[in-house]
Amino acid sequence: MTDTTAAITAYWDAAAAAFDDEPDHGLRAARTRAAWARHLHDWMPPGPVDVLDIGCGTGSLSLLLAEAGHRVTGVDLAPKMVERARAKLAAARLAGRFLAGDAMAPPTGDLRYDVALSRHLLWTLPDPEAALSDWVGRLRPGGRLVLVEGRWRESGQSGVPYVAGATSLPWNGGIGADDLAAAVRPLVSRVRVEHLDGEGDGDLWGKRVDDERYALIADV
Repeated sequence: MTDTTAAITAYWDAAAAAFDDEPDHGLRAARTRAAWARHLHDWMPPGPVDVLDIGCGTGSLSLLLAEAGHRVTGVDLAPKMVERARAKLAAARLAGRFLAGDAMAPPTGDLRYDVALSRHLLWTLPDPEAALSDWVGRLRPGGRLVLVEGRWRESGQSGVPYVAGATSLPWNGGIGADDLAAAVRPLVSRVRVEHLDGEGDGDLWGKRVDDERYALIADV
């Protein structure tokens, strides 16, 4: 583990206890939870599928996917995030597998998935394009990559400076839809972008937003 990776792990471990306080993290409000459930339903292939939730955090999206009948494996760099994800699904009496590990190379061995999902993670990675290639390689034929991304004014835990050296990360602060589509397109057969920053999307974030947010859905 590099010094930067260790610092990022410590940062998100420290953030775990309060992570779900953000409306779009904890999904505690019924309207926010329902909005994410609707979008996930639209982004998933039909029928129960195997989903790799990369950078799963406290498991809020994993929980919604499990509630919908999907088989979920979550991976997060921060062990304390993983602990909370496990507890969240256990409390709901739902199955889910959660692993502590690097999103650049999730520790799932040779297992293949129908969907690889990631939300607001790429800006934290030292080589996001290599990660995208790795994730696509973990998909079964006909699999799907779902990336919820954007560009925002402040990255990281509100009020707490992010780790030293983060400004040198390639996609620090997020990445725009056009640029991400250009990076993903050579790896897949089809890409579409769904913008999530319109007037009707406030329920997703628990507030109106004025920065760029979107979902990129790519089929291999």
